[in-house]
Amino acid sequence: MIRDVVVHINNEQPLLADLFGAPTAGDAGLVCTNVRTVDGKRPIFIDRSESVFYFPYLSIRFLEISQAAIARHRAEAGDGDVSMDSLGTWTPEPAGSALVPMTDVEPEPAPAPDGEIEIDEDFLRRIRDI
Repeated sequence: MIRDVVVHINNEQPLLADLFGAPTAGDAGLVCTNVRTVDGKRPIFIDRSESVFYFPYLSIRFLEISQAAIARHRAEAGDGDVSMDSLGTWTPEPAGSALVPMTDVEPEPAPAPDGEIEIDEDFLRRIRDI
């Protein structure tokens, strides 16, 4: 169980929830339990926060999963948990490290100018009349 994940729902305040596993690309929604507000209270639209909830991905903007929650989940489940591979292992950049520009991406070419654009006199007359 991945605990204390912040779920950002469209047009709502963020919620804290416990996930049963890491989201995968094949999922249509987020299955979680223990849904509560960030200050720990039960949201007004939920009867029992210990129920199992399904949020369709269309209603979710993004998830915040802390490194501590991932480490705690790996310690509880052991290192063999395959579902956590989808989260990857992100480590912050050390302070003062320089960003390396992407050189393998070619910029889009600018559109070629078609020459001088002629403006329709009738169009200009209608604009002046307004």
